[in-house]
Amino acid sequence: MTTLLVASTGGHLAELHDLVPRLGVQDDCVWATFDSPQSRSLLDGAEVIHVPPATSRDLVGAVRDLVAARRVLGGGRFSRVISTGASVAASFFLPALRAGVACHYIESATRTTGPSLTGRMVARLPGTGLYTQYPSWADGRWRYGGSIFDAYVPRESSATRPVSRVVVTLGTQKYGFPRLLERLTRVIPPSAEVLWQVGSTRIPRMPADARPQVPFAEMQQAMREADVVVTHAGVGSALTALRAGQRAIYVPRRRPHGEHVDDHQVEMARELDRRGLVLAREADQVTENDLSLATRWTVSARKEVEPFRWTNQN
Repeated sequence: MTTLLVASTGGHLAELHDLVPRLGVQDDCVWATFDSPQSRSLLDGAEVIHVPPATSRDLVGAVRDLVAARRVLGGGRFSRVISTGASVAASFFLPALRAGVACHYIESATRTTGPSLTGRMVARLPGTGLYTQYPSWADGRWRYGGSIFDAYVPRESSATRPVSRVVVTLGTQKYGFPRLLERLTRVIPPSAEVLWQVGSTRIPRMPADARPQVPFAEMQQAMREADVVVTHAGVGSALTALRAGQRAIYVPRRRPHGEHVDDHQVEMARELDRRGLVLAREADQVTENDLSLATRWTVSARKEVEPFRWTNQN
């Protein structure tokens, strides 16, 4: 049984990559995703099929992925498709189901109260297996399978460390986050060495060494060596920090400020703060004391994590 693993780059790919060891499919699987520094680094050594990129609510991109999906699935090689989204999931599920290929959709961990737009779309496709990472909104249609965050546990030490190295990542999406960037330029110690990944964010006084995007491998290494990590409340950024052993200062974007299409990052921040895996703060409330507090914490991977709870593995 050859499994096709489908995901957009960013948080969707990071989630699926972390879930694979718990899905029971790693011995015979192929990836379909966008070509990016993240996908090339994260999937190094795996068989990868690059498909056209599609952004949020991108109809043209979704159609291009549909054409690519028909080509990929046309040879009859795959017997199962698993996806964490986003719109690329629907593009692949349509021809897959038509060809009799089993499809399973795992909703993103960012969706703490209900399915995303993509989730609602694929739920309309008969025969699709639907999974949530939160038992609170599981029902007869959506089954609880487990959470990617079950794999991590926070640990607190007795003393703080100097804030000498800081990683700031605001993601690479099209939405800026000037409120957070402006705040950090005021509270991070001037003596600290800072890696700034700011995406599309611009403020009048930009940090001199700010970069729109940092290669994924460089970001991973910088987080491992940092005293403090500050990130927007994206699931991909959270997972990168957790893998690096960091309990990040985690700041949600807010829709009223034009920082995202909705406020799902607010719920994401609350969930991870409840688990103790991040220190959740609002953009205008991050303080020097928060930076110092963050140095006391680390995160480690659990030695054993329950397998994902499939209802049907066909």
